[in-house]
Amino acid sequence: MSKRFKIILAVRFAGYLVFFVGLISVIFMLGPLIQAEVRYRADKILGVKRTVVTPTSEVSSEGGTSFGDVKASGDNIIPVSTEYGIVIEKINANAKVIPGVNPGNEKEYVEALKFGVAEALGSTPPGQPGNLYLFSHSTDAPWNIVRFNAIFYLLRELEPGDRVIIFYKNKRYDYIVFDKIIAKPDDVSYLTNRYDYPVLTLQTCDPPGTLLNRLIIRAKLVSS
Repeated sequence: MSKRFKIILAVRFAGYLVFFVGLISVIFMLGPLIQAEVRYRADKILGVKRTVVTPTSEVSSEGGTSFGDVKASGDNIIPVSTEYGIVIEKINANAKVIPGVNPGNEKEYVEALKFGVAEALGSTPPGQPGNLYLFSHSTDAPWNIVRFNAIFYLLRELEPGDRVIIFYKNKRYDYIVFDKIIAKPDDVSYLTNRYDYPVLTLQTCDPPGTLLNRLIIRAKLVSS
């Protein structure tokens, strides 16, 4: 084997190695997003409607619904947390809510978003008049899309009339989307808004993985 052939072989091997390492890295980083997108599109094509099942229900005086154990069956969704969690059936989003997170403190919210969706500090508790503000930021690096934004990646698919379910202290609160807005990053009015009726505000970055705009979804509390 000639020296020239060995060099060519080594270069080719290095090229293939770099290619496959890059491909595996991309799959690893974007895998959850690709999976969410494929599942959502497949559900639409097949007409699958995922639902949260509450076998035993009892309406509380605060407007929520108390319930016992939820069992998985077919397209049912088991909430990750009924102590404080969010489920969006249409996009199969299911996560814990981390309370009291300062949206102006990057270190604080980045840490919180490792475990779920963040509740902005000063938000009104679920079911009460005011603004319950939940957010899931993108960051300045593409590989952080999955870490900090995958839960709300498909939030753009929500339209007025869609349902968002909040679980809080083992009670269920159903909200119906009434508004969908693309806002500038420096527009904090949707965070500071106060209402005399229960409003749920959801925020993520738009397009996903960028800091260009904010996607804002607002929903009103309805009877369960």
